[in-house]
Amino acid sequence: MANIHLLKKHRVNYKMTINKGDQYDVILDAREDRCPMPLLKTKMALSKMAVGECLCVTTCDAGSLKDIPQYVALVGLSLLLKREDGDVYTFVIQKS
Repeated sequence: MANIHLLKKHRVNYKMTINKGDQYDVILDAREDRCPMPLLKTKMALSKMAVGECLCVTTCDAGSLKDIPQYVALVGLSLLLKREDGDVYTFVIQKS
């Protein structure tokens, strides 16, 4: 598990945890984050990935149900999975 510490313009630190997984190239656990952080962390993770790699994002933010698929379509990526399990939402995105 690799922790990436990011510094915002306003010098506010926050931590993004990206786990390397067996099934996916990158797993992003954003279950404790609220809008707009799941989408921003998804963008950040995708920017560091190679073409063809898969990102699995898990979040509890209901806004992500709309935000993440819209972003994926906008930038021409592949949304391989969109799943709702109670208040947990999972997305699998392939970078293309």
